[in-house]
Amino acid sequence: MGATTLITVAPTGAESAKADVPALPVTLEELVQTAKECEAAGAAIVHVHVRDDDARPTLDPSRLRDTVRALRESTGLIVQLSTGGAVTDPYEDRLAVLDAEPDMCSLTCGTVNFGDDVFMNPWPFMVELYRRTQELEVVPEFELFDLGHIAALHRLLDKHGLPYGGHVHCDLVMGVPGGMPGDARTLVAAVEALPDGATWSATGVGRTSLPVMFAALSAGGHLRVGMEDTLTLAKGTPVTANVQLVERAAAAATLAQRPPLAAPDARALLRVKAR
Repeated sequence: MGATTLITVAPTGAESAKADVPALPVTLEELVQTAKECEAAGAAIVHVHVRDDDARPTLDPSRLRDTVRALRESTGLIVQLSTGGAVTDPYEDRLAVLDAEPDMCSLTCGTVNFGDDVFMNPWPFMVELYRRTQELEVVPEFELFDLGHIAALHRLLDKHGLPYGGHVHCDLVMGVPGGMPGDARTLVAAVEALPDGATWSATGVGRTSLPVMFAALSAGGHLRVGMEDTLTLAKGTPVTANVQLVERAAAAATLAQRPPLAAPDARALLRVKAR
């Protein structure tokens, strides 16, 4: 695809409360409008968490299906559903996310301390989720919160083969309290351990967002940004819309002479099924 940068936007997440972050898109209408703005600014993938009528995280199957349908009708973005949900969601609900027929889904390669909580991803659940992605022809993005998760990814591929489409794409989630730190030295170590031929993006949580962005661009990687991970542009300056973060990522990528990758080209790169 030449020297380009795949930008993913993660607009909502499951951690922040709407009451605390009024700009967070939690309704379907807000999410679709956000997706349109971010696509125009350079995003190619939208990583989706869904909220209920009270703005609480939910994995309700009908809401997931409606969200996938609305995003497909309104944008050309690759729709990637989170199978992580909230830390309290049961495994069976997280597996059922794939029934909404997204283009992609997240697949976290291990358990990690997540602030005061524990994000549970035991090996049997990882295997079941991975095999379902293969059966349903959904492209997984392997979410890696720590270096040990990369070892688990190798084990998963060795035992169960390549993902649907045959291409491995990962996201390094850095700066989570309990996971790997968000600095250049750790990013380089993680990238060197990835499977041969894999593409990767990096996510810097909170104050690590800019160091991780610049390290990823300099190391040839792609970017994930959004209010799921970052709520401030700078100290004391809150994000007022996800498009601000996408615009900043697109500007940095362009400055690095690796401009944003368009969604159709991203589909070809990741070998996403036409639906």
